[in-house]
Amino acid sequence: MIAEAGEPALVSYLRSSAKPIQALPLARARPDLADDELAIACASHLASPAQLDAVRRLLADAPAGEDELECGSQPLQHTCSGKHAGFLALCQAHGWSSTGYRLADHPCQKLMLAEVAAAAEVDPTSIPIAIDGCGVVTFALSLERTAQAFARFLQLEGATRVAEAMRANPDLIRGSGTVDSMLMRELPGWVAKIGAEGLFCACSENGVGVALKVEDGGDWRAVRPALTEILRRVGHDLGDDFGVVRLLSSRGDPVAELALA
Repeated sequence: MIAEAGEPALVSYLRSSAKPIQALPLARARPDLADDELAIACASHLASPAQLDAVRRLLADAPAGEDELECGSQPLQHTCSGKHAGFLALCQAHGWSSTGYRLADHPCQKLMLAEVAAAAEVDPTSIPIAIDGCGVVTFALSLERTAQAFARFLQLEGATRVAEAMRANPDLIRGSGTVDSMLMRELPGWVAKIGAEGLFCACSENGVGVALKVEDGGDWRAVRPALTEILRRVGHDLGDDFGVVRLLSSRGDPVAELALA
């Protein structure tokens, strides 16, 4: 551990921050996928036309239908539909039934657990699991182990391909103005992914891993100021502008700023 603040032992479910790790088996099984298809498998998208087009192409290449997505009503528009489309493609590549691919006893989710455990260097039986908002299994780790998993990310088989796809398509991962997409544009060589309840994870090309949690899970505005300070401590200057969140009135006028005290 090269820098810390708060509680490194705090345990948090990875939620969507796990998506780059969950995409590793897909990258290995389907080297033919285009960069934007692999990127959308890592995304928590905002249903922009470009993002939905990428999901449709991933489904077509799986091959699978929209009706096979198990992420709820209006599945294509769901923020996690790219990940689910990637799971369907993985099922096809391994000859697994796609029915119930989201459930803990399905080979797809057993493989996801193994991938997360290997990345974090922990026993898979020690990882608490729960159900994520999109219906798939989610995994809990301490912030220290989460940062370790991301520090090791580029050493893992398939990770170079996943990282290249994410870096080439930062706005597919979330969207313009969101902290993970912004960081990948600001710092070449970095990969970043948010997760629900205020979790932010990232890694650099030289093996620095970051796990940051807004403790109450509710105020995403805290991430940018905190992240700016954390990265400054390890030698990466994002500049004052990145670390300040400006609040606007309903007329679009600046009324306040959020920054580190």
